[in-house]
Amino acid sequence: MTTAHGEPGIHDRGRPGTAQRRRPELAAFLRGRRARVTPADVGMAPGLRRRTPGLRREEVAQLSGVGVTWYTWLEQGRPINASPQVLDAVARTLRLDRPEREHLYHLAEVPYAPDRAAAEHVVGADVQGIIDAMDPRPAVVYNTRYDILATNPAYRDLFLLPQTPDTGVPNVLWSLFTVPAAQCPLVFRDAELPVMVATLRSAYGRHVGEPAWEGFLRRLSAASPHFTELWNSGDVIPPGRRVKTFRHRAIGELRMTSVSLSIDGMPECRIVVYTPDDEESGRHTAELHRLRTEAAAARENPAP
Repeated sequence: MTTAHGEPGIHDRGRPGTAQRRRPELAAFLRGRRARVTPADVGMAPGLRRRTPGLRREEVAQLSGVGVTWYTWLEQGRPINASPQVLDAVARTLRLDRPEREHLYHLAEVPYAPDRAAAEHVVGADVQGIIDAMDPRPAVVYNTRYDILATNPAYRDLFLLPQTPDTGVPNVLWSLFTVPAAQCPLVFRDAELPVMVATLRSAYGRHVGEPAWEGFLRRLSAASPHFTELWNSGDVIPPGRRVKTFRHRAIGELRMTSVSLSIDGMPECRIVVYTPDDEESGRHTAELHRLRTEAAAARENPAP
């Protein structure tokens, strides 16, 4: 275990497989990043007879506030534990940017918790424009926790969007698990919810211990025993194409195929687009668009 002062602690036995492959990669990554930071970059005099192209190991340790032996073992890829606080200090010393910092955490097998602004995954106007242009097909931007980051009007017609307690961020899982069954927009709720929870769990492995994730799971478990039951099953599946049947108060049922699209620069997010799965659903989708357009025109030009 790592002590409060950054001293090393060796596991009784090394973890085989992935861990053994990550340690040499971690060692090479740290050496490479240390070599590119000069003493001048961190306000140190270069000194005489310096053969190291960048900082020395003992300088990284000193600037990071950790023990020299601990940092040496970390850079050698030995199986030691590292806390987020210590990795953050090393990352600051080595002047790592956000992708490099996340890479360091993954190689060190420590859950990565980015700063709050980064975690919010603000959707830019370009992505919002793409999903708006997909109307009358419903489209949404989810992160891996099913937070709803952007929607178009057609999507908002299909789903209820209550806020998630404490965060203020709409979340589709929260909506589906906390509304009464009769108000749920999914017709086959009992078949769809286990799939969504298993998809959530497949992403959770990359976020174990992160406050935003742990708090969300704790709150939703408290609000929905059904969610707790499905979560405790331990099922895991990746996101994928699905055919879902929706219930709409104005036009009845729609069978829609969901397709996930990745977003450059937002690896934890995806655009999900719903397209009609049959002719009747296509007519209903067009009808919803017509009703929405007429309602918007009536609001803009109210009758005298």
